[in-house]
Amino acid sequence: MNELQFQALLPFIVLAAASILVILSIAFGRSHTFIQVAGFGMMCLVVLAMWLVRDALPREIAPLLVVDGLGALFTGLIIFSVLVIGLLSFIYFEEREENPKEYYILLFLATLGSAVLTISRHFISLFIGLELLSVSLYALIAYLRTRNNAVEAGMKYLMLAALSSAFLLFGMALIYLETGSMEFTGIARGLPSSGTPILFIMGMGFLLVAIGFKLALAPFHLWAADVYQGAPSPVTVFIATVSKTGVFAVLLRFAQAVHLQQYPAAMTIVVVISVASMIVGNLLALQQQNIKRLLAYSSIAHFGYLLVAFLPGDAAGAEAGFFYLLAYSITLLSAFGVITLLSTRQEDAGDLSGYRGLFWRDPVMGAVLAVALLSLAGIPLTAGFLGKFLVLGAGIGRQLWVPVIVLVLTSVIGLYFYLRVISTLFEKMPPAPARARPLHPFFYYATYAVLILLMGLSFWLGTFPRPAIREIEALLNIRLL
Repeated sequence: MNELQFQALLPFIVLAAASILVILSIAFGRSHTFIQVAGFGMMCLVVLAMWLVRDALPREIAPLLVVDGLGALFTGLIIFSVLVIGLLSFIYFEEREENPKEYYILLFLATLGSAVLTISRHFISLFIGLELLSVSLYALIAYLRTRNNAVEAGMKYLMLAALSSAFLLFGMALIYLETGSMEFTGIARGLPSSGTPILFIMGMGFLLVAIGFKLALAPFHLWAADVYQGAPSPVTVFIATVSKTGVFAVLLRFAQAVHLQQYPAAMTIVVVISVASMIVGNLLALQQQNIKRLLAYSSIAHFGYLLVAFLPGDAAGAEAGFFYLLAYSITLLSAFGVITLLSTRQEDAGDLSGYRGLFWRDPVMGAVLAVALLSLAGIPLTAGFLGKFLVLGAGIGRQLWVPVIVLVLTSVIGLYFYLRVISTLFEKMPPAPARARPLHPFFYYATYAVLILLMGLSFWLGTFPRPAIREIEALLNIRLL
């Protein structure tokens, strides 16, 4: 490895060092507050390192990795999300029965696994990153081991993730048998110039099963609601944002490398999964009385929408997909931030009845949650509206009429259950008893400030998106030829 390659990998090296720092902090008996502050500082160093190495991109670390604009974009979104999740984690675990220190080791390892996925260009690095992410999630989901639903959620995810890994490996084996390579560009070179490569299409089918599980796409979504409900709220939002960001990034890179859009059979599978996810996700969310389960089914639909941007396989689709993922992440961080602040020592604030009259009891949290739900519904002036608009534009540009029409129709269905929750927030209720004083007021009110900033960011992206879109375009153009 030369100096430039090491420089390009510096953000990922710092991210790996964060886990080691937490381990040493635990060994020397440091407090939860010290670990939180040190972890936050390490994440800021990762951001600084990413800024410093930007001029060195793109850089290939053969044969496994490539650090380019696409990897920088998705890794930046991952680090941004983890910074917010780390703050939510401190508030959440400070009042819980479990020792929270080891939690941060798992959190940073899972973040590293997701970040590795964003720069993977080889099946080996893909598998290592995915397993590092998955194995950390097994423990994170069941971290509150005294709660039966947390352990149950962890076991369900463990069994289904192991099954999806088997599909992933078998799909890789079939593609290797067809092309003689596990490197993405090598696979493209190994595919025949004419005819239908049967083993490749079969391998892609198995790969899409594994990816569909990780993204909770229909019909591989059965774990989502139970895991979202049973996992600690910061872990739930980590699954919904960070882990799915890494998986979508590697799927996008692989599809672009092998020119997946040239194979109608493979794209037909993606279209079916996208349409099924949009329909199933929205229909199942209609009857939910638990907000975490509602957001779980909502996420199934939203990643169905995201696949509409994935289908074109061009620059416009990639830009629309990243912007949509950015808007979705900001929205989910806002919503789960409110859930975290409202949760008690005994249980998470999942039941919708607990949100009745929230706007009158706590106007800040009521407004943040309402804006987050409006963004998920795609209401104008929010980031979610621009995200859906760009996705629709990418789909219409390639004349993908079936998924585009389904997207529009199912978005109307989604309006119902989002507005139902918003109406609950504004119901008149008797004054609730005052909440106990938080153990750490600084972190508590810092979380309030972050939620307000996220709400403002959603409005800014929804009204003045051009600077963000220009930066996305610039980074996506930093690619190896």
